[in-house]
Amino acid sequence: MPELPEVETIVRDLRPCLVGRRIMAVKVSRKSLRRPWQRQWQKQLIGRGISALRRRGKWIVLALDGEFFLVIHLGMTGQLRVVPDREPVADHTHVICQLDGSTEQLRFRDIRRFGSATVLEDPDRLETFFQESNLGPEPFDLEAAYFRRCLAKTARCLKAVLLDQRVVAGVGNIYADEALFESHLHPLRRGVDLSTAEAGRLRKGIVTVMNRAIHLRGSSIRDYIGGSGLKGRYQEEFRVYGRAGQPCPRCRKAIRRLRVAGRSAHFCPGCQNKCPIVPSNVC
Repeated sequence: MPELPEVETIVRDLRPCLVGRRIMAVKVSRKSLRRPWQRQWQKQLIGRGISALRRRGKWIVLALDGEFFLVIHLGMTGQLRVVPDREPVADHTHVICQLDGSTEQLRFRDIRRFGSATVLEDPDRLETFFQESNLGPEPFDLEAAYFRRCLAKTARCLKAVLLDQRVVAGVGNIYADEALFESHLHPLRRGVDLSTAEAGRLRKGIVTVMNRAIHLRGSSIRDYIGGSGLKGRYQEEFRVYGRAGQPCPRCRKAIRRLRVAGRSAHFCPGCQNKCPIVPSNVC
């Protein structure tokens, strides 16, 4: 699933291609996405200029004339690109917006259809939409006192806390593992057990990893490509994620993997060893 660095890369790629352009026509496939497409949305989009493009968590927001918004979530396999309209339409393309002033289209493709495209009217409705999605603050806006409170009141393990979009928006499986390694914290440590210093170290670790990944255009493992069609390179820099059995870049001990609430967690038993119990399903 594209996480914050991948979504941020797409937004940065598409911003110069879309801002100032106008949507002239819209085509929508008959196959449903995670959120059902409403028929009136096509009419609401046509003729509207794109005034801004931004990211919120893992969501992409196109701000349109008349205080309308096209809000896109990429799900697990979503791709959002501007391409020449003569390019053959790939299977699983669900929304096509014809752009003015050229022969280009904005295309949203999603093979597994866990993504969504939603049209909202009014900034207040947009804010309500994100509130209903229970989005926490951005990693770059994560206040120390807030983050410490979130950790202090939960007995959940750190891996689960970081994946909770209500606590911090945009962190997924890859960057949770990488942030915990950066912070020298075991994924099974409980939030309530962290000291103030450890909580601060984790908060900074999240930002460090996110900035590093954004600089390298995110991670291309399966379907992800940026808005320009280029792949990310951060997968070449993984410290622990997907490296079970390989040497730790710091202490050279073998990276290990365990299952946490149905998800994989990768860690170094040497650098991240402060954990009261390591379960038997570690590999």
